[in-house]
Amino acid sequence: MMLWINLVGIALIVLIVWWFWLYKEHNISIAEGSLEVLVKDGIYQPAHIKIRANEERQIVFHRADGTPCAEMLSIPDLDISERLPLNKKTVISLPALPSGEYAFHCQMQMYKGKITVQ
Repeated sequence: MMLWINLVGIALIVLIVWWFWLYKEHNISIAEGSLEVLVKDGIYQPAHIKIRANEERQIVFHRADGTPCAEMLSIPDLDISERLPLNKKTVISLPALPSGEYAFHCQMQMYKGKITVQ
């Protein structure tokens, strides 16, 4: 019995280390047109978006999460603050941006994402 408890404990430690320090989300690139971001279960899917510099792009946010925190989207560096109605799509137009990273999040910063412009 003690052996199983120790194995479960080790497995949990490995999972925690992987989740907090080793896991890296994949970037989703927008080559042309727009990309849809699903707001559901406490996260943005995808949360890391890559776009080209100096090109206008659109990101469509589809909020399927009824929690009040998911209602607002903020991209502070771009002075964008938008209400996301439940079960509807909201188009966010991004101007041509210089290279850099632009964070986006909900009003309490529980949902987080990043736009990488290269």
